[in-house]
Parts: sequence; C-alpha cells; structure tokens
Amino acid sequence: MAHSKPKSLWDPQLSEREVHFIGMIFVQWASMEHEVFMQTLATFDAEVSDAAQLPKAMNNLQFTGVLDLWKKRVVDKAKGRRAKVLLRQHEVICKLKGYRDALTHGMWHWSTEDLGRISTLRVRKREIITTHFSAEDLWDFASKIAEINFNIRFPGGLIDLARAQMQQGGFISRRAMAMLTGAPVDRDGYPIKQPADANVPPKNSDA
Repeated sequence: MAHSKPKSLWDPQLSEREVHFIGMIFVQWASMEHEVFMQTLATFDAEVSDAAQLPKAMNNLQFTGVLDLWKKRVVDKAKGRRAKVLLRQHEVICKLKGYRDALTHGMWHWSTEDLGRISTLRVRKREIITTHFSAEDLWDFASKIAEINFNIRFPGGLIDLARAQMQQGGFISRRAMAMLTGAPVDRDGYPIKQPADANVPPKNSDA
C-alpha cells in the first residue's frame, strides 16, 4: 500500500479555544444573515413571482443591502414589543458588523508586546484598520450574535418560541437524530459523513 506524501501545514498560532470561538462567530453570523434574508424574502412573496423582479440587493446577496430592506420591510412594520426587540437587533448588528469584517477580511498577526492578544489588519478606502481581540473578546462576540439569532427568530421571547415549536410539531436535535437512526458519529456524538460504501452489503466471506 502506497504511503501518501506528508503535508506541510501552516500553524496560525491560535489556541483550540480561540479557533472554537472564531468558528462559532462565523456560523452564528452566517445563520443570522440567512434568517434576515429569508424574513425579507417572505415580504415579497405576494408581490413577486420571479426572482429577477426582486430588488438588486436581494439578487447579489450583499448583506448591507439586505439588512436595509429587512429594516424597512420587517422591523419597521413590526408592532409592540416585537418592534422594539427587532429594532434593537438591527442596531446591534450594525455596530458589530465592523468587528465581524475585521475577523473575516483582515490579515491576522500577533505581537510579542501582548501575547494574549491577536490582531487583524485590513485596508479600506486607503485607511489602515487594526482590530485587537482576545479569546474572551471572541467568546463575547460569539454570544452576542447567538443572542441576536434567537431574538430575530423569536422577538416575542419564549412565547414565540413555544408557538413555533407547536407549529413545527416537535424538535429533535442533530445528535439525537443520529442516535435514533444509528448514523456514524464523532467522539462528541455529532453525525459525520457516511462512508461512500455505507449502503453496500458486505461481501460473502468463507471465514
């Protein structure tokens, strides 16, 4: 059996904890963008029969454009407590976007001046922008986006959550579904990709 050639991998000098929080930030932000887009898209369902008729912001998926439409078509039309909650989420999203862009588009580096601090550098409109963060900063940022994700889905709080669960008819987590179906899982109990030959019956053996 031929041995594969060893790979040379670059070490970004991040701890597992830092990498975990960074991953959570990207996942939570992507989920938030998706929810904002879908809520905005739902407001066009009765007006638009073809995707080409949607505003340009909805076709090129620039989040700032979609966020503006969400504000006008969802947030500004909400009422009571839900309106206040959604307006607050919009304000927080706008404030956090620069920090998220620093993580996503910045060039990462660290300095001997403060080993517990990671920095990103990016250039925007000829301006050099440097952002610093620690593991605690990353956790705080990830938790803020997770809170936004809950609030934009359930602006009425637990009442909205209970109503959504009743309409859905129950909820089974990814790990629970893997356990019930016998799907292959990792050491944390999360499902992993099925082997290509998972459904191929084993060959007959004389043993």
